[in-house]
Amino acid sequence: MHEINLGYEDILRKQLELAGKNYELLSSRGIRAFNVMGAIGSGKTSLILKLAEALRERGLRVGAIAGDVAGDDDYRRFIEAGIPAVNINTRDQCHLDAHLVEHALEGLPLDKLDVLFIENVGNLVCPADFPLGTEMEIVVVSVTEGEDMVRKHPKIFAQTDVLVVNKVDLALTVGVDPKRIVADYGKINPHGKAILASAKSGRGIGEILSALGF
Repeated sequence: MHEINLGYEDILRKQLELAGKNYELLSSRGIRAFNVMGAIGSGKTSLILKLAEALRERGLRVGAIAGDVAGDDDYRRFIEAGIPAVNINTRDQCHLDAHLVEHALEGLPLDKLDVLFIENVGNLVCPADFPLGTEMEIVVVSVTEGEDMVRKHPKIFAQTDVLVVNKVDLALTVGVDPKRIVADYGKINPHGKAILASAKSGRGIGEILSALGF
């Protein structure tokens, strides 16, 4: 057991080193990068598309990395929206890591980007342990996932910078009070910013951008 723990620590240490290199590369190019995490169906892709649209209206150039276990559906949505993107399929891995992101960056026109959104693999467990080298971390949850998401997955919420409670237009329909999710978040992460949003209608997009420093 002791040897296994040391190996795990070595893996994390290596990931931190690689994440640091990614951060330095992006910073040297003047690119602000954001790690967008959340469960499948929470609305990560739709939210990124809305944020990218708003940023492009401000004259900023946006790119994306789409992470999924398999398939390229999100990647194609980015490309169709005119966003330079790279697709990563992790196959048997439930998260992106700094090494995968490092190679994905090689496929992006970094000299033509101001902002990069990295859409992580859809779950609320694995991504929490693997820094990618981004400036900030965002977690997206949908009210359709229930009121207990923060209580069930405290680690990822405790370390994130911004919580987006998405699809609030459906809250009454599914019988969920978004304020309870926000309250749970505030208990474990008093420094994070929680925002009620609807990627479909555009609600909260301006507030999210403000929380990200735009």
